[in-house]
Amino acid sequence: MKYLKFKNSSEQIPIGKLVCVGRNYAAHAKELGSEVPEFPIIFLKPASNVIYSGESVVHPSHSKNLHHEVELVLYIGEDIKNATDITAERAIQGYTVGLDMTLRDLQFEFKEKGDPWTLAKCFDTAAVLTDVVLKKDYQLKGDENISLSVNGTLRQNSSIRNMIFSPVEIVKFISARMTLEKGDLIFTGTPEGVGSVVQGDKIEASLENIGKITTQIE
Repeated sequence: MKYLKFKNSSEQIPIGKLVCVGRNYAAHAKELGSEVPEFPIIFLKPASNVIYSGESVVHPSHSKNLHHEVELVLYIGEDIKNATDITAERAIQGYTVGLDMTLRDLQFEFKEKGDPWTLAKCFDTAAVLTDVVLKKDYQLKGDENISLSVNGTLRQNSSIRNMIFSPVEIVKFISARMTLEKGDLIFTGTPEGVGSVVQGDKIEASLENIGKITTQIE
């Protein structure tokens, strides 16, 4: 079992499900040749995919195109179903920065066949996190910078204000379709600038006032 790490707290919370939102930045949808969605596109990752900043991402041998995606991640601090604006905001009790590592060649192959993306998104080390910053310590303003560099070269640089669906909208949408539980994490999508990484590459990813990830590809 894997546990969340918190900044300024020693609380032990097992990681639940990782609910991920696809194409939540219009420019990212465009760079992948996809339409801007009318509602959040949802997929899942298991908790077993999680590693923390400082640990290495292992490049799966069955893919030739591993991509980085930096994201704002929401920590769900209480069970919630059919959220309203008020209860959704209350359930979001912290934030972290995450990497949703993606096997892009497999994803494109599966999409062409109409098959699920699961094996393109779920593999060991496919979800990298920093410590969760609790809302009591920092209130998200909604215009924080989010960025990622590879070997010192900036690749992704945007603001979370550019998300199509806000954190509250995402929690409302998901909780109307499945119960969100304490310990669940929601990856809210990545901005444009995603690209390939290979063994030996060093990634630095940050979300303003929340945290910074450093990891290397093995």
